[in-house]
Amino acid sequence: MAEVASTILVIDDSVDIHRLLKIRLRDQNVAISSSSSGQDGIERARELLPDLILLDIDMPGMSGFEVLAELKHDPLTVEIPVIFLSGSGGSTNKVKGFDLGAVDFVTKPFDIAELRARVRSALRTRKLVKMLAQRAQVDGLTGLWNRTHLDEQLVCQVSQARRHDTPLALIMSDVDKFKNLNDTHGHPFGDQVLQEVANILVEETRDSDISCRYGGEEFAVILPMTSLADAVTVAERCRQTLEAYVWASHDDLCVTASFGVTDLGTAEEPTAASVIKSADAALYAAKHGGRNRVVRADEEHSTRGDCSSSGGGGAASESPAQPHHGSSSAA
Repeated sequence: MAEVASTILVIDDSVDIHRLLKIRLRDQNVAISSSSSGQDGIERARELLPDLILLDIDMPGMSGFEVLAELKHDPLTVEIPVIFLSGSGGSTNKVKGFDLGAVDFVTKPFDIAELRARVRSALRTRKLVKMLAQRAQVDGLTGLWNRTHLDEQLVCQVSQARRHDTPLALIMSDVDKFKNLNDTHGHPFGDQVLQEVANILVEETRDSDISCRYGGEEFAVILPMTSLADAVTVAERCRQTLEAYVWASHDDLCVTASFGVTDLGTAEEPTAASVIKSADAALYAAKHGGRNRVVRADEEHSTRGDCSSSGGGGAASESPAQPHHGSSSAA
């Protein structure tokens, strides 16, 4: 299978530079997009999220330094490497560029062999950093993304939703009476439960949704381009699938989970922290209201399916969970 081409965004006011770079880099397995101004380049970077940006310093209206400063203050673009292009090779520009976060500096007119080498180096580093970051953000037990990834992605998704005025929803879920499951059936079975919950979340959501292990027996799903009502439907589908699941070694056992659902418009503020707080409060309401139900954050409404076997997993009664508003301890 052919390697997927890396994406490069060129931000330069010179049409000739765009033509030259497309010709000289066409054999480097890269897809090049072009922007002729600083502000347009920033918007293109947010939309494309390229693997590398080649940025001219001397542009009318908005300089490359100003563009880079804005890119590095945006959570969507802060990690994208930037190589500065400049007709001046003076140390002052280089120092300023590196201080702002540029990864390299190429002087015009280009030495083509040097330019290609610097582009390849930046793309290799970018690929390695992304690979290491992804590995560090995967939960070892369930294979889902972990809390760190959730926090980072929610910030990005909220930013995108606000910018484009699109819906964004969040589901939080907690396995009911999980401590009793561990105490009664052992931690290996508890691990099996967490793995199956993870599988259900992946199977019942879209590829574009982001399923994460929030911590312990808690999970979260970010649903871009999704209304609150549609997210409630997804959560209810997950709830029903888990409730109906037959455990091979415990066929009389019913494992359930509670779900809290919110969206960007329901949260007190259009921020990632406020969205989590809103979903967390809805989850608390679901636990407090009897468990094994879906509660949406904007109204006193829930759906519930009753386990007919083992009284909801055969676990003893426990006091309602309190809203945590922070990371949960690992299971």
